[in-house]
Amino acid sequence: MDGLLLEDARIVAPETDTVSDPVHVRIVGDTIVEIGTGLEKGSHRRIACHGRFILPGLIDCHVHPFLADANIARLGEVPPTLMSARAGRILEGMLQRGFTTVRDAAGADWGIKRAVEDGLIAGPRMFIAGRALSQTGGHGDFRTLTDDRDMCHCQHALAFTSLIADGIDDVRRATREELRRGADQIKIMVSGGVSSPHDPLERNQYSPSEIAVIVEEADRHGTYVMAHAYTADAIRVALECGVRTIEHGNMIDEETAALAARKGAYLVPTLTTYDVLADAAVASGWSEEMLEKLARVREAGLASIKICRDAGVKLGFGTDLLGDSFDHQSREFLIRAQVESPAQILDSATRINAEILQRPGKLGVIATGAIADIILLDRNPLDDLGVLLEQGRHMPLIIKGGSVFRNRL
Repeated sequence: MDGLLLEDARIVAPETDTVSDPVHVRIVGDTIVEIGTGLEKGSHRRIACHGRFILPGLIDCHVHPFLADANIARLGEVPPTLMSARAGRILEGMLQRGFTTVRDAAGADWGIKRAVEDGLIAGPRMFIAGRALSQTGGHGDFRTLTDDRDMCHCQHALAFTSLIADGIDDVRRATREELRRGADQIKIMVSGGVSSPHDPLERNQYSPSEIAVIVEEADRHGTYVMAHAYTADAIRVALECGVRTIEHGNMIDEETAALAARKGAYLVPTLTTYDVLADAAVASGWSEEMLEKLARVREAGLASIKICRDAGVKLGFGTDLLGDSFDHQSREFLIRAQVESPAQILDSATRINAEILQRPGKLGVIATGAIADIILLDRNPLDDLGVLLEQGRHMPLIIKGGSVFRNRL
């Protein structure tokens, strides 16, 4: 056979909030080569869609498949073998939910990415960040106050999560090292975080000169920097230094959102993780300080989306789940539906995220010349986002890169 033919499928286009009449979609190799009617000629494997709805494969631009513990410090007790086995299960679950592409936001390395590419692990296409860069005492420094040792390069899961680098020369070297190790983008910490024990949310991390050097090195490599940032001031500093995507951004204000819009930067909200952690953090051993930080960012989350929408900032889609909470990945759609339309959310999780990944027109769309990442849905998601829930139950067909991963028709 020389291809795959999807018959009588309605294409959902979130950007225009429309659904097409039933059409045929011809796939050859990993590419959509033709869309229309009267495409029956030729030798194809045919799949009758019977007027169901097709959507581009979903993209999650903030995942941590290697961080399989809600208390990240405990990853120091997890060997790479166990870490990889857990990640394999997590990645397969993401693909089962219709996420055909993900952007790792720290932890994953080229080995797990290659395992997916070679078919050794079923999972989404991966864009990896390698180890996130953090200053001493920053969001990526998980040492206790009594631990005066340098961050070790031990072979455990925590060592894959972050890299401590301080000063111009050190951050330049660290950026080059992560790029040498196969990072598709560079992740940095520029504000305090929720899951780290000793860094207040309102304290900026990394000086402007350090951030600028990291951005310079990433740019020379043809890629970009994604920055963990909560407060408006930390976001502003990152944007002024050329950071391309802001992760979380819960405490952004109108002035900073306007700056992000002028810079053409993206913000990737990650709201579901705060709801999940609110239920699990105490049992996971979080301190009172960490719980207080969690409450603050959770309360501000939905308002940040409205602020950015009003300012014209492009919003991506991320989840940032940890531990055993990855089954809640699709819950992000319903949380954001409190302040956004289904079309806006789906556009974030497809076309906008493809722009973030620097793959516009190739990922996140159903169009001639695009990579054939397609999910078939029982109902129109523009009317009912619930069709994306229940671990992919309402997705009888999932195609990734032209290959049928699931066919329950």
